[in-house]
Amino acid sequence: MTLLIIIFIAFGLFIYEKKNINSKQVAMISVMSALGALGRIPFAAIPNVQPTTFIVIVTGYCMGPLAGFITGVLSAGVSNFFLGQGPWTPWQMIAWGLAGVSAGFAGKIRISFNRIGFTIFCGAWGFLFGWIMNFWTWYSYTASHTFKGYLILCAASFWFDILHAAGNIIFAWLFGAEFVNIVSRFKKKMSLTYVQEENCE
Repeated sequence: MTLLIIIFIAFGLFIYEKKNINSKQVAMISVMSALGALGRIPFAAIPNVQPTTFIVIVTGYCMGPLAGFITGVLSAGVSNFFLGQGPWTPWQMIAWGLAGVSAGFAGKIRISFNRIGFTIFCGAWGFLFGWIMNFWTWYSYTASHTFKGYLILCAASFWFDILHAAGNIIFAWLFGAEFVNIVSRFKKKMSLTYVQEENCE
């Protein structure tokens, strides 16, 4: 299963590499990935509370599913060089990558920014991220792969998921509108093209 996750991540990175993305967009994705990675470190002492999920969701919401996926993947991979690599890393990468992808599709259908809806979305991913990681634990370390066993793991991690969701909600409610506005403005600037007019005299 982990091998399939790695192949899926590699495929996403391959699409990103082949897609026609200008240098400004690459720089913006790199900046958001760095923020997502470094944002985990100061909060490492507080279980599951960090701004990474929020930053990944903002990126996907404003810049699209692929940008969100790449930001999620890089945020997890880079931050674990500081916090510790392990068999959990590909699963964290895919979990945050999927958060970015889902936010990207949500951004495509939005009419205008809704603080309440955005906050609920970020809070929901606090639980979804935990359930994905629980699936990894259930698949890799339990002898009996039963649905009951998976539910027991989810129950055991409930308070950690609550902390993750609560952190996401706080970041989204306090900073969501501002971050979305800033990233959206940068995206518009990156999309502008300048045409030099020829002198017709």
